[in-house]
Amino acid sequence: MTFPKTDAKSLLSSVFGFDAFRSGQSDIIDAVIKGQNTLAIMPTGGGKSLCYQLPALCLDGVTIVISPLIALMRDQVTALQAAGVAAGALTSNNSEEENEAVFTSLKEGTLKLLYMAPERLASHATAALLSRSNVSFIAVDEAHCVSQWGHDFRPDYMRIGALKRALNVPIAAFTATADDETREEIIRRLFDDSPPQTFLHGFDRPNIHFAFAVKDSPRKQILNFANARKGQCGIVYCATRSKTESLAQALREAGHNALAYHGGMEPETRRNVEKQFQQEDELIVTATIAFGMGIDKPDIRWVAHADLSKSVESYYQEIGRAGRDGSPAQTLTLFGPDDIRFRRTQIDESPAPADRKAADHMRLNALLGLAEAQQCRRQNLLGYFGESEITCGNCDLCDAPPELFDATTAVRKALSAVLRCDQSFGVTHLISVLLGQETDKVRQWNHDKLSVYSIGREYPKTQWNAIFRQIMGLDLIRPDPSKNGALYITEAAKPILRGEQTISLRKDTIKTAKKGPVVRALVSEEDAPLLSALKAKRRALSQEAQVPAYVVFPDRTLIEMAQKRPLSLDEMAQIAGVGIKKLERYGEDFLQVITGEKADPIHPARRKLAAKGQGNLYDDLFDLQIRLARGECGTLKPLTLSRTQLTRLVELKPKDIAGVSRILGDKYAERFGDAIIERLAYAP
Repeated sequence: MTFPKTDAKSLLSSVFGFDAFRSGQSDIIDAVIKGQNTLAIMPTGGGKSLCYQLPALCLDGVTIVISPLIALMRDQVTALQAAGVAAGALTSNNSEEENEAVFTSLKEGTLKLLYMAPERLASHATAALLSRSNVSFIAVDEAHCVSQWGHDFRPDYMRIGALKRALNVPIAAFTATADDETREEIIRRLFDDSPPQTFLHGFDRPNIHFAFAVKDSPRKQILNFANARKGQCGIVYCATRSKTESLAQALREAGHNALAYHGGMEPETRRNVEKQFQQEDELIVTATIAFGMGIDKPDIRWVAHADLSKSVESYYQEIGRAGRDGSPAQTLTLFGPDDIRFRRTQIDESPAPADRKAADHMRLNALLGLAEAQQCRRQNLLGYFGESEITCGNCDLCDAPPELFDATTAVRKALSAVLRCDQSFGVTHLISVLLGQETDKVRQWNHDKLSVYSIGREYPKTQWNAIFRQIMGLDLIRPDPSKNGALYITEAAKPILRGEQTISLRKDTIKTAKKGPVVRALVSEEDAPLLSALKAKRRALSQEAQVPAYVVFPDRTLIEMAQKRPLSLDEMAQIAGVGIKKLERYGEDFLQVITGEKADPIHPARRKLAAKGQGNLYDDLFDLQIRLARGECGTLKPLTLSRTQLTRLVELKPKDIAGVSRILGDKYAERFGDAIIERLAYAP
């Protein structure tokens, strides 16, 4: 499809099927169209892709999109093509025919968006190809990958700056998570230290509910969480490949449709899981972090972490895959002392330089601070990204504030035990010393002779476990990899030991996990059967076309169809997400599901006008020319208007007889002109 040079708002409606921009999109799109270097930091699901796709249609030439994963590129290209946009990708998975089609489109100047991975930029042939392809601008998706301080560093992203200089075109860079250090490196590497027009539209995803829980029968906790969301699409992130397999099996045994995904699987198997996840509405994937960045599925209803993420940025990126359609979504993160030890040791044993390790510990501290938060998690999380004055009411701590206690004395006892035991033992032994237990190890090391022996009998073992877990999360103590994970004291603990600082902790002895309530349905009980039927039709159409389900229509669009129940293509065209191409391709199929009847064939010209909200005007003019075919008197030689003439009248809306004559000719204007002018006077 060739798009006329028109304003972005018109294309938003006609191509993408939306009536209005989301918050912040309009300003970013305007800056990109004006040719300004742009850095946009927007929450996942905030509509970043539209901020470069729409300008690409408004500008001459082709837009180059640098994207990190083949799956992500493939899905976005498929969705754009379904909307009638000339888009293509150059990836290692392409066939010769697919590559040739891209090369031909570039040569002919018809391609509007070309996706490629950063690794492709290493080829001299790629640089030569782009240099003669009339590139309008470069869009960089997941721009945080350029930063060595980021959580998804990709060395090949560093070549983008050189490409910008070679082509002498602006860059529009997009990311959902970037702290100050990462932003500075993005500006240095992509924009040569010349500050771009920066848009920081907040990290908040108010539709996502945050929840953390201390591990206590973690498999049962995950199963309970999934059972309360039966029939909803979700992801469970696991720290190990083996856990993805065992947890998927447990979910299947509990009656869920679940598949595992990890980097050790055969590529074809991984692709099949990705494909099923895109097309099936109720699939759960248990996965390592290898899964997700390339998945552009808007209707994931929940994300659970069976193990703690490695940083606050990784955590927010992973939970951000839920609820991208703006509808309610839930998250649950399980954590415990073993997770903290594992992540600390992972950092300490990495080959990274000391400053990088220190930065990684700080990022982990931010996540542990979120896990052990005593007040609103959303305020805690967004405060890390520099946002304040956040209103929440949508996290577990806002739902039920925790009970706190003055733990200064208890923490001093715990820290003293670490010191008196020469910082050479783990939690289990330290608790035995505090409780005065005569274990073999206590006697072996004569720790029953220490001043800290039996000074902690005011708390049971479960409470001491909670105390040690929390002070480990607050980075007062750390595991020492050189001593098999024995705990040692950090600098942050010394003011408490010296009596210079007090501390409060949560009084959260672990309670047995309870099965949560069933989550409120996305539609009313009355509309639920129709939504299921619409989803079944979508599944059939997506499988037939071999495309992800959301490429046909996302959940949000089907939900609106189920609620509003359009009875004509004109009404269907007013549903968000139904653009011209989608209405032409799928409108009648979904209308039949809603009405229960097969719609009469509709002329393509009439269908296109319906997508623009002008179908009723077309119908009125069609009826008018039939009524006046033999004139007002009914005795004249019959005259009729063609579909093309009717379409031009609707599109141009002439205001006088002269205008009607220019479209129809004098003879037709004399017969129909006055009536046409009268009807058009009331047209919007």
